[in-house]
Amino acid sequence: MQRNVLEYLERTAPRVPEKLAFSNGTDGVTFRAVSEDARRIGTFLAKRGYRNEPVVVFMEKHPRSVVSFFGVVYAGCYYVPLDEEMPLFRIELILGTLRPRACICDTKTKAILETLPAEKEMAVFTFDEATAEPEDPAILSAIRKRQIDTDPLYVVFTSGSTGVPKGVVACHRSVIDYIEQLSDCLGFSESTVFGNQTPLYFDACLKELYPTLKFGATTYLIPKQLFLFPMKLVDYLNDHRINTVCWVVSALTMISGFKVLEKKKPEYLRTVAFGSEVFPIRQFNLWREALPDASFTNLYGPTEATGMSCFYHVDRAFSEDESIPIGEPFPNTGLLLLGEDGKEVPAGETGEICLRGTCLTLGYYRNPEKTNEAFVQNPLNDAFPELLYRTGDLAKYNERGELVYLARKDFQIKHMGHRIELPEIEIVAAMCASVAQTACVFEKERERITLFYTGDAEAKDVAVFLKKKLPRYMIPGRVLKLETMPLTPNGKIDRKELLRRVETADDVRRSNR
Repeated sequence: MQRNVLEYLERTAPRVPEKLAFSNGTDGVTFRAVSEDARRIGTFLAKRGYRNEPVVVFMEKHPRSVVSFFGVVYAGCYYVPLDEEMPLFRIELILGTLRPRACICDTKTKAILETLPAEKEMAVFTFDEATAEPEDPAILSAIRKRQIDTDPLYVVFTSGSTGVPKGVVACHRSVIDYIEQLSDCLGFSESTVFGNQTPLYFDACLKELYPTLKFGATTYLIPKQLFLFPMKLVDYLNDHRINTVCWVVSALTMISGFKVLEKKKPEYLRTVAFGSEVFPIRQFNLWREALPDASFTNLYGPTEATGMSCFYHVDRAFSEDESIPIGEPFPNTGLLLLGEDGKEVPAGETGEICLRGTCLTLGYYRNPEKTNEAFVQNPLNDAFPELLYRTGDLAKYNERGELVYLARKDFQIKHMGHRIELPEIEIVAAMCASVAQTACVFEKERERITLFYTGDAEAKDVAVFLKKKLPRYMIPGRVLKLETMPLTPNGKIDRKELLRRVETADDVRRSNR
């Protein structure tokens, strides 16, 4: 029985030592190099007394970052990934929560650290320093004997509602279970070539990092700037023969929305998994038409449940006013749809997705209050302790018995006396000709819905279209066109930024009066 994620690497490295494991297209590392350098880092940290504690990996998105993650685990510690593109204020908040004693960095990030007060509280080591340490098999073996599968593996920080990031702590057991289920679902193998889209400080990168170790596959860490140039991005996919992507929807719609697929196709892409947002059907159909032999899978899941929890293999056509289901939970993942009364809702009715089982993470780092709010006793079980994670996501089962995501609870608004789920408006707006991406925000004080969109359509034409398709209480008070949709670092639509733009536009309008 597997207890530690490093067992993937230890089985694979001797089998395919010279195969490329991780690359950014310029620099790459083989499985032999990953194994040797990770063991050196583990020895380096262990000899300096670090054990069962967080070690920050603050580096550029590079294969060395990934190797450092595994090195931290060899030391019997858990890694906390940070990135040089994160705002300094956020980095300081994270370090203030962690209070780490050690950090692995590169030349660029070391210079950044020297400007932060927290740097004085922790030892800072460069990757080159750590990998210069000879491996000590006896030390590493002793560490492994003490490790168990519920030991923390990593901490990733999500955005907290108060503005203070929350550190989600995941253990080996939940990650191993997730990788086994995901790999079986999407059919990963040694021939899989991943194209990683997300930053390494999000849990979404688990979908590429650990299956690469498990199968001896290859992962390309696609440079972030390529996602601003969709034509070059497709060239990158083709140049490196990437056949598998697990991306957020906005990364895919950027390619289809700019009509790149009419000129150039990702020739080797055979597995396309997507999630985090609703995929507009018109944009999705462009991908299916461009890649008729590829498989498409909708994934759903929160960070607090170790990545993705549900899947749906797209096996039929959908009309433009439909949503692609999120299907069913992975094996060994428990899912309940609960109403406000804590009871399961009847078939066809809306409830909150609540998850249980091995998939649950350990909670929030040094934040018992938030942990106890989100990870709660299963209200259907009064016999023994059993935790549920309340996702805050609303869903229902359709007539086929498939789970359909509806909205975040905080995306459900009350407007003109009616309950509205903002994604419903976005789906209709995406049906309008020459509209690529859509996003709605709601200003509570003004009780006004604003729709943002990208594409060639004129705002007045979109407004007329919506008036024909939506009931009066759902029609946006404003329709604003954008050249590009603002995105969060992991590629999701940045709704907080959209709300800020609404407020800024109002301020400008008032000052011009």
